[in-house]
Amino acid sequence: MQTNNLITIAIYSSIILGITGLQSCNSPEQKKKDDQQINIVVIAPTITFVLQKGLLSSNLNIPGELRSFQQVDLYAKVSSFVKKIYVDAGSQVSQGQLLAVMEAPEISSQLSGSQSKLASYEALYQGSKATYNRLLETSKTPGTISPNELELALAKQQSDLAQFNAAKAAIRELTDTKNYLEIKAPFSGIISARNVSAGAYVGPSGKGSDMPMFSLHQQNKLRLTASIPAAYTAYLNNKSAISFTINSMAGEKFTAKIARLSGALDNRLRSETIEMDVDNSTKKLLPGMIAEISITLPAQDSSFVVAKTAVVSSSEKTFVIKKQAGKAQWVTIKIGREANGKTEVYSDSLHLGDTLITTASEEIRNGSVLK
Repeated sequence: MQTNNLITIAIYSSIILGITGLQSCNSPEQKKKDDQQINIVVIAPTITFVLQKGLLSSNLNIPGELRSFQQVDLYAKVSSFVKKIYVDAGSQVSQGQLLAVMEAPEISSQLSGSQSKLASYEALYQGSKATYNRLLETSKTPGTISPNELELALAKQQSDLAQFNAAKAAIRELTDTKNYLEIKAPFSGIISARNVSAGAYVGPSGKGSDMPMFSLHQQNKLRLTASIPAAYTAYLNNKSAISFTINSMAGEKFTAKIARLSGALDNRLRSETIEMDVDNSTKKLLPGMIAEISITLPAQDSSFVVAKTAVVSSSEKTFVIKKQAGKAQWVTIKIGREANGKTEVYSDSLHLGDTLITTASEEIRNGSVLK
């Protein structure tokens, strides 16, 4: 019994000593000592490099779309009926080639009536002109013709001349309208769609025709369009060379140059539209194809270039680790372009010749001693 009591006393004593030891470890003096030891952490030897400037060229890969250099939907200018069609979908046409002829009997009738009016007004004008000329010659003899009579004859001649000119203008208008009954190709290309047949009633868009008579596309020259994010627009100009591929043409690579930049950012995508002119003499490429574009973005000025492993991106900030007086110093940076395992970095706290950690991580605490 006495032995059991001694064991119990020993256990209680051990518990009391343990609690006392824990309290002494958590004392303010001990905590301050531990914090000092944490701040002065000595880590394993690290590999460093000297910060230098360089020119970093990168490639931007974006999708693009091939479009016809010129394309147009052809409608009838006047309400009429299709008389004859000379082309079909897939037809190659030349500029000025006749595509279709329409007929509108009322226009021919109006033209005949206007021609008759023109002849009548011309006869009236010639008569009044002759009368005025005779009176003018007679008036040269004093007292034969009164000035008022001569003025009335002149006014009649001018009135008949005005009506004659109006009749000629009406003839020209009807003649031009009749010429609209012929549909001709405005440029060379291919007819991609034909939506009417002989005998169909056609007219201007929304006033007789819901669909165009023909769709014409220029095929020997194409436009390649793409949208460039705002961050890369400063690296482009009208002479920048690009290359592109088409998924359906494996192994083939095409080249072109940037011909036009829109000069403004799209409000929705915050990007700038660029256009490249593509020679398609072989007619391998078709409008509507999707291209994979590769654009080389040369650096315009030197900047600090480091390996990607030297950059740490945390949830709070992006930084590199600089060796300063034998200790690690976190330097907050902004990153630029990335290419070939390198990246551009920008910070007012970085200077040429600084020593940085090659492989940085958050495990290398700020202020820790570096071997």
